Amino acid sequence: MAKLFIVPTPVGNLEDITLRAIRILKEKPVILAEDTRTTHFLLKHLGIEEKKVISHHKFNEHKTVNLVSEHILAGEDIVLVSDAGTPGISDPGFLLVRTCIEKGIEVETLPGATAFLPALVNSGFPTDRFCFEGFLPQKKGRQKRVEALRDEERTMIFYESPYRVVKALQLFGEVFGPNRQVSVSREISKLFEETVRGTIEEVTSVFTDKEPKGEFVIVVAGKNKPGKEFKNCEQGSE
Repeated sequence: MAKLFIVPTPVGNLEDITLRAIRILKEKPVILAEDTRTTHFLLKHLGIEEKKVISHHKFNEHKTVNLVSEHILAGEDIVLVSDAGTPGISDPGFLLVRTCIEKGIEVETLPGATAFLPALVNSGFPTDRFCFEGFLPQKKGRQKRVEALRDEERTMIFYESPYRVVKALQLFGEVFGPNRQVSVSREISKLFEETVRGTIEEVTSVFTDKEPKGEFVIVVAGKNKPGKEFKNCEQGSE
């Protein structure tokens, strides 16, 4: 029986793709892509030509999941990729996976790149228990979501855009306190990768003084479990 293959793609460095992922991309006839231009660029880099690539993103996935699942039931293997990282992790994928499972279609998810794990390990905070919160709501519900985490003891992980990273840090300072430890990583696996560690107050000051650029992962120490203590705010390429 045909399957749905979930294939992670590099979040930065194009070398961060597994041999198995490359083989699946070469072998399977159809690839669903969040942005076909991004996927064509990756395929060209990998030397994979003449591949059928179809758009599958958050604006059309509700309309296409049943059609995709019917193609798989008819015997056609289909691969799902996102622009970067693992589909379904703050990217389209969940809805299609759930639909396939409900219809008895086997889903094979390959291990691979995702931004939050390197940022978590690199933070120096406890990794035995953590919660991934993804992107906070842009407007409505943002404060409420963070307030609900006020007493969270696990390490917390957030994604944020450069346009809202300072506001997010300021909100964290209000809710968790300015002295809570935080680690902010940007441009994971890219040329200008950087991690800034310290108290929320210190790190907020760093990104207030210089314009934030790139993709951000914010890792906040849990309540009463600050992890490794950083006496000074550190920054630099990792």
